[in-house]
Amino acid sequence: MPPLLSSADVIAGHDTALVTPPVAVQANDLGGWIAVNHFHNRSLWAQEDLARRTLAADAEIVANKRAIDRHNQARNDAIERIDEVLLSALGLVDAATLANARLNSETAGSMLDRISILGLKIAAMREQTLRGDVDDAHRQACGERLQRLVQQRADLGNCFDELLADSRAGRAYFKVYRQFKMYNDPQLNPALVAESK
Repeated sequence: MPPLLSSADVIAGHDTALVTPPVAVQANDLGGWIAVNHFHNRSLWAQEDLARRTLAADAEIVANKRAIDRHNQARNDAIERIDEVLLSALGLVDAATLANARLNSETAGSMLDRISILGLKIAAMREQTLRGDVDDAHRQACGERLQRLVQQRADLGNCFDELLADSRAGRAYFKVYRQFKMYNDPQLNPALVAESK
């Protein structure tokens, strides 16, 4: 079985990406889908910040909200692709062969998505610790939060690594859980259905 990415590899890739402006990427392998997911998380983060402006024109906020929906859909699609690629690489496509394995309630792709988001929180909180326009109490409080976020990401990374190890050993498995984001579907969102009549 080929080696899979460890959480340390993923975290390093996320952190490296954060030092440059986000650029849309194409995926054709596990690393590519992880990068796609991280790109859409970064884009969502930026759009969420913009959507909370209080002095922006309504049309700008509407544009932000629509961008949020697009990025969120793409983010979830990437999570599903990550899970598909990992399950294939682990030989777990047929879960019927795993009668003695426990089903993990969270997928590996969802864990990597959370690791990505924690990376964004860490970067943003680190910026707060470096601000010159706030007092020491603000920087100290943010420094304490930063330490907690770093620990949370490390803990989640360990859980991801353990899930993959347990999956390889036949002790655990996960499934691809389809998100079925109904709000983006013109046939399932009641407001969009009503608009089309």
